[in-house]
Amino acid sequence: MQINGERLKANLIELSRIGYNEGDRGVYRPGFSDADMQSRQWLQDKVKQLGWDTYMDGAGNVFFGNQPLDKPVVLMGSHIDTVPAGGMFDGALGAMAALEVLQTIEDEGLATDYPIWGVATAEEEGRFGGMLGAQAMTGRLTPDGLLSAHDADGVQLKDAMELQGLDVMKALDAAWQPEQLKAFLELHIEQGPVLFQKDLQIGVVDGISGVFNWIVHLKGKPDHAGTAPMDMRSDAFSGLADFAHEIDRIINENGTDKTRITVGKVELKPGHPHTVPGEAIFTIVGRDMCEDVMKELARACQKTLSAIARKHRLKFEYEEISWLEPKLCSERLTNLIEDQVKERGLSYLRMPSGAGHDTQFFTDITDAGLIFIPSVNGVSHAPDEWSHWHDVEAGANVLLDAAVALATGEQSEAFGRKRGEH
Repeated sequence: MQINGERLKANLIELSRIGYNEGDRGVYRPGFSDADMQSRQWLQDKVKQLGWDTYMDGAGNVFFGNQPLDKPVVLMGSHIDTVPAGGMFDGALGAMAALEVLQTIEDEGLATDYPIWGVATAEEEGRFGGMLGAQAMTGRLTPDGLLSAHDADGVQLKDAMELQGLDVMKALDAAWQPEQLKAFLELHIEQGPVLFQKDLQIGVVDGISGVFNWIVHLKGKPDHAGTAPMDMRSDAFSGLADFAHEIDRIINENGTDKTRITVGKVELKPGHPHTVPGEAIFTIVGRDMCEDVMKELARACQKTLSAIARKHRLKFEYEEISWLEPKLCSERLTNLIEDQVKERGLSYLRMPSGAGHDTQFFTDITDAGLIFIPSVNGVSHAPDEWSHWHDVEAGANVLLDAAVALATGEQSEAFGRKRGEH
């Protein structure tokens, strides 16, 4: 079977128009924004036009399919929220490919032994910590976490959801039991340069990096930029600048070749050209494939920031927004995906993912697998994010093959877990 590449392309382009900004050509669909919720309604309307079933759970996850949920489900999908000024493929590819797989199966009149459904997960990109939809589905949310979650601008998760007509506490009712799932599959762009540089068509992902996300405050004293002597300042920006210069040392001493540390968002207060910054508020996101290494990196960042704060007469505070541990994908599902890639004659690489994905949470309750396609020049989270349409089609065909294999025949019986077996 072959998916309909033109239909998949049309759906991706149509979705990309929701939240599109003419100025920088980026897509703006942050979790639980108006544009994000518009995209979820757009998807449900499209599914209803096909005569299928669809619903949204209390966490904002949108589910769709055309088979009864009377047996363990092969679930496919990804997120459709974006970072600010994001691209058209990140996350959206996986959700639209799931829709295309289901349409192809219907077009072919294929009967499966187990139902296949799609999902567009909620708030994956980290506005409120990330992976909210996947965490809800896998039972990882707590009331305290939901009520205390906020974004980098101080907007509370509960308030953002309430504005969209959602009750944050109902996200606790979204958990699936392990026996409800046969497996979870996600197709995603690599968001890095490896496949593109090696001229390979598919990445068969065997593990996913862990991520920690902090909001840091360095608090000093605002002062007049002309009258305050340089050696008598409590300059919060100087502290931030010193930390930025220490990142390479922290990685060299405490990290690995898989380590990443990024300061991605910065705010200086009071933010006036003629005033010494009295406070620097910034994010730190750290990643590695080993949780022990992540802990060492976090300790090193704390120690370094404490020393810098003393040097510049600053107060150092931080808040951990999220901690996502590294995960290995299901080995047997990864092997199955690799077999499907070989049967199609596609070039591929078994590889880890440096970015976090919904898949890492599903590994806790079922067999979960992740498929990559190349990102041109490795670009992602930016308006010029791009993947070639022939690669999009190849990845969607692998997703199709894997989903059908999981839902049909003797091979499918090997998958699916009961409580306690994972």
